[in-house]
This record gives sequence, structure tokens and C-alpha cells, in this order.
Amino acid sequence: MSFPPSMDKSGQPDQPYGQQPYGQQPYGQQSDPYAQQPQQPYGQQSDPYAQQPQQPYGQQPYGQQPYPQQPYGAPYGSPYGPQEHPQSTMVLILGILGVTLCSLCAPFAWFMGKKTLDEIDASGGALGGRGKVQAGFILGIIGTALIALSVLLVILLVAMGAFSASTY
Repeated sequence: MSFPPSMDKSGQPDQPYGQQPYGQQPYGQQSDPYAQQPQQPYGQQSDPYAQQPQQPYGQQPYGQQPYPQQPYGAPYGSPYGPQEHPQSTMVLILGILGVTLCSLCAPFAWFMGKKTLDEIDASGGALGGRGKVQAGFILGIIGTALIALSVLLVILLVAMGAFSASTY
């Protein structure tokens, strides 16, 4: 039985000395699957548009926290954020009362609101409730302005009454 000149006895094509067929390594050498791939810089993907695997709803990938980072000074291990300032609710109530029912509460809401806002800012994030305090503070300013307008209106009415009484 004769073989074509380009084939050996096993039916494989003859290769020149030292060359291997494409994708094959010489006997005893193992290929390195990572040697021919270019390495990407740390933290970068080779395809920026490749989709990440989706996590089931409510589960976070390993190493990520389910809550946002706590601000500086928040109590250790507090999952709900910083502790609310003890006077935040009082300032809000005084501000609402100062605008609606008892206008004499408005200056107290303004004064206490300013003091409480300064304490919250100075705490470095350990105290919360800034939204309540700010709302009470603004309502205190509005209520105090309404008191000032009503006092000016009373003075104007008294002056008009005195002027009209003196002309008769």
C-alpha cells in the first residue's frame, strides 16, 4: 500500500520539521490559555456594553451593601441613618402652630429652629431631622412676619381712627 507523498502512515499530512498543525502543541508542552489574551487594566471590562448578570430582585452582588453608606459620625451599626435631634419635632409643631392657631409660637419656632439647625450642622452627621427643623424654622419666620404685619395693620388702623376723630 502506498501513501501519497504529503501523508504519513497514520493518514495525517506531513509537516516540516519543528512545525505543528495549527492549534496543536508539540508533545509534552501544554498550552497556556491566558498567554495569548491581552490583559485589561484592573477594574475595566473588555466590552463596556456587555451586560452584567442580573441579580434576583432584592439580592445584592457579593461585597455590596444593601444600604447606602452612612454619613460621617452616624452611630455604628445603625441601619436607619443618624439619630433624630430631640427638638426637631418640637420646632415643627411650634412652626405649624405659629402660622395657624397661636401666632405667638412663631418667634419661638424661629429661634429654636435656628439653634437646632446649628446643632445638627455641628454634629457632623450624627444628628438627623434636618428636614423637620428646617420646615419649622421657615414656618416660624412666616408666622413672625404675619405677626409684624398684623401689628403694623393695628397701628395703621389706630392712627387712621385718631386722625379721623380729630378732624370732626
